[in-house]
Amino acid sequence: MTHTCRRSRRSRVLAPTAALLMLVVAGCSGGDQPSVAVPTPSPEAAGYCGELHEELPGTVDDLERTDPSPDSDLTAGWGDGAIVLRCGVPRPAKMDDSQSKAVDADGVNWLLEQRDDAGPRFTTTYRKAYVEVTLGSEYAHDITPLSAFAAPVKKTVPDSL
Repeated sequence: MTHTCRRSRRSRVLAPTAALLMLVVAGCSGGDQPSVAVPTPSPEAAGYCGELHEELPGTVDDLERTDPSPDSDLTAGWGDGAIVLRCGVPRPAKMDDSQSKAVDADGVNWLLEQRDDAGPRFTTTYRKAYVEVTLGSEYAHDITPLSAFAAPVKKTVPDSL
C-alpha cells in the first residue's frame, strides 16, 4: 500500500517562509559579539563611565558600534572587536615606568602599550577614571581611532590634576 502525503497549498507556501524567518533571526542574534572582561571601578569612576557610555560615537573609523558581551555601561566596541573600549580599568603599572610612551589625541593623553601578537592598547592618563582602548592588529601603527574618543572623554571624565 502506497501512502501519499498531500500538503495543502498553504503549508507549501508557509514552510519556506518559516525557514527563511529562522535564518534571519539566527543572523541577527548577535552571537558573534566578542566577550571582554568588565572592569570593577569605584562608584565615582563608574559614574563617569556611565556618562561616557552615553556620549560614545556610533561609528569609529567607519566601523559600526557592536558592543561586546556581556552588556555593560563599562564596555563598548566597534567593528566586532576591532576597537574595544573599557572604562574604569585599574591604573596600569606601566604608568610608573619613566620609559613608557604616551600619545596625545585631540587633547587627551594616552599611555601606549604595544602587545605581542595584537594591536596596541591605550589608557588615558590624568583622568578621574581610566579609559582603556584596545585596537586590533590592523591598527599597529595607527592612533586615528583615538580621536573619536577625545571629545566624549573630555566631556565626561574630569582631569585628575
